[in-house]
Amino acid sequence: MECISIFDMLKIGVGPSSSHTLGPWRAARRWIAELKENNHFESVNSITVDLFGSLSLTGKGHATDIAVLLGLCGYDPQTIDVSSISEIIDTITRSKQLKFNNEIFVSFDPASHIIFNRDFKEFHPNGMTFHAILTNDKTIASSFYSIGGGFVVKEERKRKKKKLTEFKEFPMPIQKATDLLQYCQAQNKKVSDIVLENERSLRNDKEIDERIGQIWTVMLESMYTGCHTEGTLPGGLNVRRRAYDTHKKLIGSVTYSTPTDWIEAIRDTEVKFRQILKWVSCFALAVNEVNASLGRVVTAPTNGSAGVIPAVMMYYMVIENHDANFEDVKQFMLVAGEIGSLFKKGATISAAMGGCQAEIGVSSAMAAGALTELMGGTPEQVLMASEIAMEHHLGLTCDPIAGLVQVPCIERNAMGAIKAINACEMALDTDAANAKVPLDKVIETMWETAQDMNTKYKETSEGGLAVKVSLSDC
Repeated sequence: MECISIFDMLKIGVGPSSSHTLGPWRAARRWIAELKENNHFESVNSITVDLFGSLSLTGKGHATDIAVLLGLCGYDPQTIDVSSISEIIDTITRSKQLKFNNEIFVSFDPASHIIFNRDFKEFHPNGMTFHAILTNDKTIASSFYSIGGGFVVKEERKRKKKKLTEFKEFPMPIQKATDLLQYCQAQNKKVSDIVLENERSLRNDKEIDERIGQIWTVMLESMYTGCHTEGTLPGGLNVRRRAYDTHKKLIGSVTYSTPTDWIEAIRDTEVKFRQILKWVSCFALAVNEVNASLGRVVTAPTNGSAGVIPAVMMYYMVIENHDANFEDVKQFMLVAGEIGSLFKKGATISAAMGGCQAEIGVSSAMAAGALTELMGGTPEQVLMASEIAMEHHLGLTCDPIAGLVQVPCIERNAMGAIKAINACEMALDTDAANAKVPLDKVIETMWETAQDMNTKYKETSEGGLAVKVSLSDC
């Protein structure tokens, strides 16, 4: 069985898209490693990059060209100073050369050396090919595919089996939700307990805690930044940042100085049903406004859906349990990561393959299951909550206006977070043993729906809102 760590599902990166930004960025870095392994790196004289299918059709709006440049320059999406990105790109554009892996200068004009091809490669809609012209005039090429959530693969499927055998197999391998439930029932343990035992086969407790801590820190900072940043998002749609205004109305005159103090400040505000809805929406909007402006977020499981999980975790901390601490965050992330991996194994987390159901739908299912366990739900109720959340996202299309991860993407995070909380409450009030629709069946249905969905609704901006509303309308 394929072993997917929660840290594969929750990755720190730069917006606006895990498949169109983070994936190509990581592919460029993998290509550099490949060139070095084959002793070609030092001989590279110039580079061209071909983008195919969805990467081409919505590449500009998703900053794919920028991500490729940053990857070729050797920058790490987890650590790059995001405020320096514009200057880096401007320098390359003016000089028509880049410092390859921050080691050697090579000829590169973004206007002509990044080629947007509208045709699709058969293997996956998000294809790209890197070409290097060596000093001896020989050209070598390598293709990669960004399959969602920042995952990057080569086409050679035969390598997949070989690669999997090199990984240490989980003590409790899980392919489907039924596998997970069987372990929980047999050992009388929570979902998070089973997931933690599997993670311990890959790394020690200290590293697990450190990495979850880093993930939560980025999530919290992206919410904080989004709530405290005013103005208009880049890209030409003139979308005003709404989290700032909503937050200002909700927080009132309470003072604080750090994100941690901010949590306490929110806890002290008046909380009614309407305010709860506004706070959850505010948290989700904040993250995805940061994402839309090339800020740092956590793929959960993608960048386009990065706001759902932190918004629901924050809801638990400031509304449901004022004593919530790191252990609650850890438990939440373990469950969320595992639920996401079930969709990755059984369907897809790529909007270019499955539409927005593969992004917001999956993130909502992840958050619903995780919240349910924190609220005292049984493993059966955890899976039921995830099923409910996805069931009501089935068929959701991906039709970003102008190819930007803004409209309708940002609002959908708020809707996905609210649905996750609602799904949790429904599951907690239900005898999950009598669930009519198992989670595995919903995952299968989602994949079948993805295969039936027309390509123009799969992150190509060739259908839906993307053709009804244009930049000129804004």
